[in-house]
Amino acid sequence: MVRIGFVINPIAGMGGRVGLKGTDGVAAEAARLGAAPIANSRALDALRALKRLLDQDAHPPPIRWLTCAGKMGADALHSAGFANADLRCEPKGECSAEDTKQAVRTFITSRADLVLFCGGDGTARDVCSVTGRGTPVLGIPAGVKMYSGVFGVTPARTAEVVLRFLKGEIGLADVEVLDLDEERYRADEWAVRLYMSARTPFEPTHIQAAKMLVAEEHDDEAKQAISEQLGEDIAAASETLFLLGPGSTVQSIAQALGVEKTLLGIDAIVGRRLVGKDLDEQQILALLPQYEQRKLVLSPIGAQGFVLGRGNQQLSPTIVKRVGSNNIVVVATPAKLAQTPVLRFDTGDTTLDEEMISRKFLPVIVGYRRLRFVKVAG
Repeated sequence: MVRIGFVINPIAGMGGRVGLKGTDGVAAEAARLGAAPIANSRALDALRALKRLLDQDAHPPPIRWLTCAGKMGADALHSAGFANADLRCEPKGECSAEDTKQAVRTFITSRADLVLFCGGDGTARDVCSVTGRGTPVLGIPAGVKMYSGVFGVTPARTAEVVLRFLKGEIGLADVEVLDLDEERYRADEWAVRLYMSARTPFEPTHIQAAKMLVAEEHDDEAKQAISEQLGEDIAAASETLFLLGPGSTVQSIAQALGVEKTLLGIDAIVGRRLVGKDLDEQQILALLPQYEQRKLVLSPIGAQGFVLGRGNQQLSPTIVKRVGSNNIVVVATPAKLAQTPVLRFDTGDTTLDEEMISRKFLPVIVGYRRLRFVKVAG
């Protein structure tokens, strides 16, 4: 009998679509802005996928679930069809980081073989601060930014990793748990540090790499070349709305047009005019009907390869569909692509993700009038 400790951070990811770039310390503000919880649905996607896999397996490994009451775990397990869950803790009022840590402590005391959690980097930090390198951990991605290496690439892929680990088909690997200062992040400053290392069931095509910051000698030259091309294209398409995603490569494109863009937000440009700065989902949706032609300009996260679904949740599936998936422009320097073998999409909309994956390869602008076709993975 394998023991799995399971915990959900119910507020994880709430700050994404409302443009708060995280939820740590601002859950109430996110709710005031109309944010809806997403962690439960992401956890359910993973649990239901795992239940299907177990039901289809000729010799499914027996699982004993250790979890928390209500929305921190038990409700999702019950909804997914898992009846054998032992309650080991109950949150006191509103769920907190301390509730998560206490849950993990009880899992370890109960000799859990794996701690499966649903949240983002903040939740990973809380979980791993208790497990250390002693108990393996695995994360169902549900946060705004997930730079740590403990997460599956999608909820469904996370379920596949769980099953393969339980059956002894994959082993453990040491991965990085990264800690991002969200207050500085909201102030448009990227401040990421290595918090600790942890052990996770590792299947390289299903577990995301830790985010990598790429800075090489010729990187600035490549960004300038990319900016020259996109700057010309944006200026020429004077009636087209360009939504510019986060990152220094995309920011350099705006700078080539003489426009001041945020480093980590979603900004909107028409011609050489800034028409929207640091936009949330609702502000983007209000802007779209004003323009018949629309494009998204995005750069993948280094090493991880995510084009959508990490750090840019303001670009919801509704927005991407209205812009048109054919109107996504991907840019990256050769140095970044050297460390990023595939592109990934985890928008939360299975149909949209599968549409992008079905293309197999996407063109990426790597210099002035230079393209490289990069594989899209599920």
